[in-house]
Amino acid sequence: MTEQKNPTKEEIEQEDRKLRYLRLLVQFSLNVIAQTELTLEEALDIVENVKQQACRLFPGKEEAFEIIYRPRFNRLIKQKFSLH
Repeated sequence: MTEQKNPTKEEIEQEDRKLRYLRLLVQFSLNVIAQTELTLEEALDIVENVKQQACRLFPGKEEAFEIIYRPRFNRLIKQKFSLH
């Protein structure tokens, strides 16, 4: 049986920083998509770039991005580009 060690204060702070950065990146990207003249392809590229960055910050958590952030991007893109 493997015993998990408790994270250090520094590890918790680093995780918090990465999460704050990701949230800021997502919000900034949503704003860029909403407020600028982009093509659908450019908007989708932004989403893919954010996902790649999220996966670099949190390896192995791709599914979390799909569950938490992808729906927000999809709603905005559908609304902006009148997709059904």
